[in-house]
Amino acid sequence: MFTRENIDGVLNAGGNVLTTDGDKIGSIGQVYADDNSGEPTFVTVKTGLFGTSESFVPLEGARIEGNDILVPYTKDQVKDAPRVAEDGHLEPGEEDRLYEHYGLGGGTTYTDTTRDTGRTDTYASRETTGTMGRDTSAGGTDDAMTRSEERLRVGTEQQATGRARLRKYVTTENVTQTVPVEREEVRLEREPITEENRGAAMSGPDMTEDEHEVTLHEERPVVEKETVPVERVRLDKDTVTDDVTVQEEVRKENIDTDTGETRR
Repeated sequence: MFTRENIDGVLNAGGNVLTTDGDKIGSIGQVYADDNSGEPTFVTVKTGLFGTSESFVPLEGARIEGNDILVPYTKDQVKDAPRVAEDGHLEPGEEDRLYEHYGLGGGTTYTDTTRDTGRTDTYASRETTGTMGRDTSAGGTDDAMTRSEERLRVGTEQQATGRARLRKYVTTENVTQTVPVEREEVRLEREPITEENRGAAMSGPDMTEDEHEVTLHEERPVVEKETVPVERVRLDKDTVTDDVTVQEEVRKENIDTDTGETRR
C-alpha cells in the first residue's frame, strides 16, 4: 500500500518507474494524491530524450521495491498514455481518459505533490456515481467479480523402488551311503585219503617239494557323479494396493460485501 511516508522516501531517493519484469520506463517525476484520503494515486514518469516528456501512470496494482516503483504496465503502454499537462491538477475528463487507456474505471480529481517543493494543491473532488465497479488488482472488469479457489488433483506415478534377481551358486555337502563289497579269503581244507581220492593223491612222485598259488579277489566301491535337473525357478511380480493419505493446503478466495458509500 502506498502512503505519504513511503512515497516521500521514494521521491527523495530519486528512484525509477519499472515494469514488473524489471525494465526501466523512466525516472519518477511527480505524485498525485487523492483529495479525500490524501493517498497517492498517480505517478508521472519522465521519458523521452533527457526526460523531457512525462506520462501519467496509476498506482493501483503497483508496489515499491527499494527506491523504485514497479507498475503492472508495459513501457509502450506508459509512453502511449494520453498527454496531460503537469499543472498540479487532474481534471475529471483527463482522469477518465487515463483510466480508459489503462483499462481501469474512472472517477476523481487528484492533487499533485511535487518532489521539488513538497507543495500540495488541493482541488474539489466529484462523486463516482453511476459507474461500474473497478477491480483494483488488474485491468478492466464488468459488474461481477470472479471468485476462485484451488482444487487438489491427486494422481499416481510409477517409480523404481528396488531390483530383484535370481543368482545361482554351488555349495558342497557330504553324502554318506553304505555299499556292500565282497572279498576272497584263503581257507585251508584238509581231507583224508580215501578210496575215492587215493588215485589222485598217489599220481605224483613219492617225495618232492612243490608250491601252489591261489589268486584272491575283492570288490572296492566305485563312485561316479552325474548332474540331473531337479526343479525350475523364476521371478514373478504381484501387485498389492495400499491406501496413502495425502494432505496439502489449498487457497480459496472469499468475497465480502461493503454496502457503505464509497468515494475515491
